[in-house]
Amino acid sequence: MTKKIALVLGATGGVGSAIARALLRHGWAVRGMARNLETARACGLAGVDWLSGDAMQAQDVARAAKGVALIVHAVNPPNYRNWDKLVLPMIDNTIAAARANGARIMLPGTIYNFDPAEVSLIRSDSPQRPRSVKGRIRVKLEERLRAASADVPVLILRAGDFYGPDARSSWLSEAMVQKGKPVKRIINPARTCHTWAYLPDLAEATARLLEVPERLSDFEVLQFSGYDDPDGQQMAQALQRVVGHKVPVWRFPWWAVKLVAPFWGFGREMAEVAPHWHTPMRLDNSRLEVLIGPEPRTALDDSLRASLIDMGCLRPETLPAPQAA
Repeated sequence: MTKKIALVLGATGGVGSAIARALLRHGWAVRGMARNLETARACGLAGVDWLSGDAMQAQDVARAAKGVALIVHAVNPPNYRNWDKLVLPMIDNTIAAARANGARIMLPGTIYNFDPAEVSLIRSDSPQRPRSVKGRIRVKLEERLRAASADVPVLILRAGDFYGPDARSSWLSEAMVQKGKPVKRIINPARTCHTWAYLPDLAEATARLLEVPERLSDFEVLQFSGYDDPDGQQMAQALQRVVGHKVPVWRFPWWAVKLVAPFWGFGREMAEVAPHWHTPMRLDNSRLEVLIGPEPRTALDDSLRASLIDMGCLRPETLPAPQAA
């Protein structure tokens, strides 16, 4: 690759900011695009070249993408609203900009493209027949990327539920513990095996994949296995270890989600994905590890400690957080 310039759409979000940091560590020049430049520059992403623009505006994306080799499409509709009106136009703008520059598109994928009653182990060729509205839109998004891959190389890296420093609206921060307060109770949404993705590890895997473009297919769909909580209880137990003492663990009140969903964006998200917390799903990362070797993996307790510190639930440690292997 002769030029390592990347545009990260959604760089102020949790996934986008993590990927931007990883790309910077791997020697990429990184651009970010934001509607509010003052807010973007205050988000703590040192080294990112910020440009003003809106992912819904084709001319803004085209201008920001000029000369790039990579577009990371990590942008989502604000507050989980208007998915049906915003998601597909945004990916169309990204595809057009990638075509104009000969750039690769990288998409952070989700498990919500699949029906957990039908798919227990997600592979690259697993059938995508989701139950949820959001899942069906994600399927259409990936179908457009597949169609575009004839002339625009595409990398999709699929993972479970995100958490980590800078994560926005994660299940850890929105449901399991209270941000900005010491952990006095843990609310566990899992009823069975569940898969988590620590954002710095996922971002590192992304950067390593992009270091071997010659090994990637034109439409490369990979799975990041992350942390497999085999019985749905290990994450809560790890949180207790990190806090340093036992705290009550309550079952998540799924019955109440339907009541709050009309008034709370993340509540609507919760209602749609409830089956994924009640039915086991895992991700097959064998192809990923063929390409880059062992998946980056920060120790679970270390990853949760860094997350709780970032959320204001623990005091910062005097030692730096461990790096992913």
